[in-house]
Amino acid sequence: MDDATVHNYHPLPVVIESAEGAWVTDTAGRRYLDLLAGYSALNFGHRHPRLIAAAERQLGRVTLTSRAFQHDLFAPFCEQLADLCGMEAVLPMNTGAEAVETAIKTARRWAYRVKGVPADTAKIVAARGNFHGRTTTIVGFSDDEEARDGFGPFTPGFELVPYGDVEALSAAVDDRTAAVLLEPIQGEAGVIVPPPGYLAEARRITEERGVLLIADEIQSGLGRTGRTFACEHEGVVPDAYILGKALGGGVLPISAVVSSRAVMDVFTPGSHGSTFGGNPLACAVALEVIALLRTGAYQRRAAELGARLHRELAELADGDWPVTAVRGRGLWAGVDVSPAVGTGREICERLMARGVLAKDTHGSTIRVAPPLVISEEDLSWALAQLRGVLG
Repeated sequence: MDDATVHNYHPLPVVIESAEGAWVTDTAGRRYLDLLAGYSALNFGHRHPRLIAAAERQLGRVTLTSRAFQHDLFAPFCEQLADLCGMEAVLPMNTGAEAVETAIKTARRWAYRVKGVPADTAKIVAARGNFHGRTTTIVGFSDDEEARDGFGPFTPGFELVPYGDVEALSAAVDDRTAAVLLEPIQGEAGVIVPPPGYLAEARRITEERGVLLIADEIQSGLGRTGRTFACEHEGVVPDAYILGKALGGGVLPISAVVSSRAVMDVFTPGSHGSTFGGNPLACAVALEVIALLRTGAYQRRAAELGARLHRELAELADGDWPVTAVRGRGLWAGVDVSPAVGTGREICERLMARGVLAKDTHGSTIRVAPPLVISEEDLSWALAQLRGVLG
């Protein structure tokens, strides 16, 4: 590790110099198939030609105005993203964590100004095992002790319930509840898919009790699961989407909270902001991302290749392989590996030696999340390498 580098990550020992599509190349000229895709930020692959062209065009025009002035792409971006989401209003930020913080502020102000919750008493219900970011407020309602250790005191106003437990969720929602904040699929926890009907029940409970349902689709959204949004698998439309990662196409960060006017109009000038949020360069790339999603090709590809991915992974879990469980949806899977063959980190190191880059989580789970542009042949090859390191 470089002496000037803060050790807040434990990366695999590879130094990437260039990339294209689903492949990256290190400084020694060795190529690797990317099965992480920047935690879903690279849904459209590395350096997608249309996204790079959009960025290059904008670089020759204007890159930043701040929100002190208007720019010509801001309104089109907000309008098109709102339309993609079936919503009315967009508040752009930069990172996923910023968007989650924005959603928290949105829910609290809505609770006070619209719902009538007494000042400074609003509560947000979230799920155990969540990963919504790493700001002090967000890690405060995480149950990941590694993320929390040494960073308190934490912001009050959050209650955690077991993920997938409808009864616990229902019991936690009371008159002070502003919102229920959920990941439709918990990514960092190991690609945890909730029981069938859970999201639909969460939608029913929140609608009946006048509570916002906020879906954190930062990792699960924008094509990853075979639909534009993971909520669609249960026919659920939340009150607000939190988006990030793939919205910037792997080119630069842009995130957003997308909701109705009735919710988002709680903001007034000066009540929230961001210097770079919705900047012209980010909007140019995000508009092209929206155009790619409108074709439906990436959603279909994730569904079709995802079916093959999960079929082959299920064979590992059902056979004599040292795989104890497989979960996921679309081109996204969590593979639990028996400790008898090594830790998740060790498995990823063995995969790297075979030319495949993946990332472990929670000790024994390997995350598989390739760019949606991966070819069927490359996916088959990657799965063969996984069988090779497990055999």
